[in-house]
Amino acid sequence: MTFKLGLTGSIGMGKSTTAQMFVEEGCALWDADAAVHRLYAAGGAAVGPIAAVFPDAIEEGAVSRRRLKEIISNDQGALQVLEMIVHPLVARDRQEFIDNCTAEICVFDIPLLYETGNDQMMDAVACVTISPELQRERVLSRGTMTLAQFEAIRDKQLPDAIKRERANYVIETDTLEHAREQVQSVLADIRKKISHA
Repeated sequence: MTFKLGLTGSIGMGKSTTAQMFVEEGCALWDADAAVHRLYAAGGAAVGPIAAVFPDAIEEGAVSRRRLKEIISNDQGALQVLEMIVHPLVARDRQEFIDNCTAEICVFDIPLLYETGNDQMMDAVACVTISPELQRERVLSRGTMTLAQFEAIRDKQLPDAIKRERANYVIETDTLEHAREQVQSVLADIRKKISHA
């Protein structure tokens, strides 16, 4: 039996880095963002359906995230339409991963885990966290978004305090060493539960 661990956390909290630590400890990983990239790439399952509704979003046979962003910012209903196309495809991609996963523990890196109700299908949830100051500093140091863009994304996500409260495990990502120690203790606890199941 495979144990399904949901991994979530707000923007800039260190989720992707933590996900890789789980992989290094022998877990299989399904990454929601990577799944969307696969779907949007040339030949991806989302290209045709998106092209049918938003032909301007297609560039060289793939979905252009930049063009999609422009469409969404100019059309209030566009995001809802897009989600109706993409969410079922992402769910199918995730199910295929579950069906083929042979690892003892499968980790699901899903930024909007609680917001989409996907926590219901997990055996446990781990939430990454850091202070709001460090979060802001990390995001802005990437140089890919403005403070206003960061705040808009953060404000759409469930507050960090609520995520931590609902999670089975909380991983503080203040340093790589500290995060790795916590990943190892989460896995030790899960493996203990599996052996007693």
